[in-house]
Amino acid sequence: MTGQTLKFGTIERDPDVRMLTDMEAVIWDKAWYDQAEDRPLYFMYRDLFLDRHDSVVHEYDVRYDITVMPPGTLGREYVKTKGHYHPEAAQGLSFPEIYEVIQGEATYLMQRKAEDGTIDDVRVVDATAGDKVIIPPNYGHITVNTGDRTLKMANWVSRQFGSIYQDIEERRGGAYYLAANGDLVANNNYDDLPKPRRDEPREVPDLRIESETPMYKMIQRPNTLRFLNHPEKFEWLFDDISR
Repeated sequence: MTGQTLKFGTIERDPDVRMLTDMEAVIWDKAWYDQAEDRPLYFMYRDLFLDRHDSVVHEYDVRYDITVMPPGTLGREYVKTKGHYHPEAAQGLSFPEIYEVIQGEATYLMQRKAEDGTIDDVRVVDATAGDKVIIPPNYGHITVNTGDRTLKMANWVSRQFGSIYQDIEERRGGAYYLAANGDLVANNNYDDLPKPRRDEPREVPDLRIESETPMYKMIQRPNTLRFLNHPEKFEWLFDDISR
């Protein structure tokens, strides 16, 4: 499936491809990059749904995507996504998101930007097949393939916005780089970074967020997806994640 058309029910999607040259601004190892040949790093299949759910995903204004990321390194760090923030969904709260690892191993790096522009929290979540990872409001995020096999992951997200890449590009990456030896290395383009804190994937049975339940099945009870567009009504969901 890597780089090829993906069939989901009757829908067929070609991927949006993230090339190495698209990542220049966020690569840690510049000496390696300057000598590297361009190549595809990961493949994004957007807006997938089964025919019977067509009206539901549009009524609830949500989107289901699958991303495929082969293993490898970018010089001194693992292959990763470019990283981005989300715009505001409600007063003081950006749009959240939820991921599921379908295959492989991933580390999710999340960073919360305070009102003064500094980073006041950094979360690190390791996930394997079946795990769900919630991106709370106000956190930028990067996904890293830390395994030796292709990472396949899905996400549910609102249809109402486009991702914001500029902040992370300007800082030449996230607050921390995940080195290929497993170390978290502070990005010196940020000031006064907090120490990263390790967290676990979450289960929220009331919302069908469970390791044994494929995440796509949330659409069978679409009210479980309302937090993606109305984070202000689900502060209980984020209270034990954000601090």
